[in-house]
Amino acid sequence: MNDGGSRLILGGRSSQGQSGQVIFGFPTSFPADATELAVADVAAARRIGGERMPPLEAILARRHGQLQPLASTGTDSEALLARCANAIRIAYVRLALRHGTLGEDFHAYHNETHILDILGERIDRLIMTNGVLALGLRDWCVLSLFAACHDLRQREQQMYEAGVGANERASTEETFRLLDHCGFSRSADADIYLAIDLTIAGSTFDARPPPGSAAFNAAELVQSGGALAAKLGQKLDKHRPGWRDEARIVHAHELALIAADLDTANVAEPFVRFASSAENLCLEREMLCLRDLDSVESAQPVLGFLTDGQDRFFFDLHRFNSELGRQSFGPAKDNNAARLKSLSLGLRARIAMRGRPESGRQVLKAYSETVAGLV
Repeated sequence: MNDGGSRLILGGRSSQGQSGQVIFGFPTSFPADATELAVADVAAARRIGGERMPPLEAILARRHGQLQPLASTGTDSEALLARCANAIRIAYVRLALRHGTLGEDFHAYHNETHILDILGERIDRLIMTNGVLALGLRDWCVLSLFAACHDLRQREQQMYEAGVGANERASTEETFRLLDHCGFSRSADADIYLAIDLTIAGSTFDARPPPGSAAFNAAELVQSGGALAAKLGQKLDKHRPGWRDEARIVHAHELALIAADLDTANVAEPFVRFASSAENLCLEREMLCLRDLDSVESAQPVLGFLTDGQDRFFFDLHRFNSELGRQSFGPAKDNNAARLKSLSLGLRARIAMRGRPESGRQVLKAYSETVAGLV
């Protein structure tokens, strides 16, 4: 297969197939659920996805065209792209059924639209800024699979192993099964399984209270920490000593940094969309905390999330981890900084002028009004 002169070349693929996660060696703990069984193949995905499939199909077609400079004239490249696209279709419908518009457990942020955002415009920007030759064909497939699969599971009990969250471990296990089903080989495609392992692990946001704090509902702390990707090298030093001498792991680590930047690049979207993503995260957090938006109990948490929480995430916790990510998204993030400060100040002023809010919904209304006044 021709990698098209990629700037980041994988130093050979391992011939050793592995049945579990390929780096950290966690025991298999997350079996298939009803959604995985219901959307077992592409035919089921197309049948269940129905009218929600065209936006995804448009992105897949565009991506296929973008990657043609990296594809060889043989069949291997086309077969890889076909396997990748089928896995994405299945993952997309599974997330829509679990936590999106096809199911009964809607998550305002982590739903199928999040897949479209990363798979579509964010990877598009990565390609437009750095050129398609910046990575190899298999690398772009890994990032596309990451976009579709990294949030497949969102309802696992909060627990961490080597800093990797339960949702991420469950998503990785399901992704491995999905790749198996779609024709990937754990021996011939060991590089892809390894990269999926590290990219999904690196997307973990540590939501635990800091040391010495009283523990409470982890959903309260959705934005308390940055992506594990920033510390992934240290985790590998501990759990896989000598990894820096293994080119395939070094390369997978590089992809994990890029993937984490794609995942958090909402900070670089046009300001109204960035503000909307913060609102969706807030809605999801209140849902996970079982708070009624029309109750007074939700007023201060919503206000805190949309002011201090957003400021801390944007200015203190968020960092782009890769050079490709910084080049692609850094300038747009910088353009949003001043308006985010104005949004936080404006929302606080609006709330202060109107008096103590009676509900989170009132705060969200004031938030929308403040955003509208800044554009």
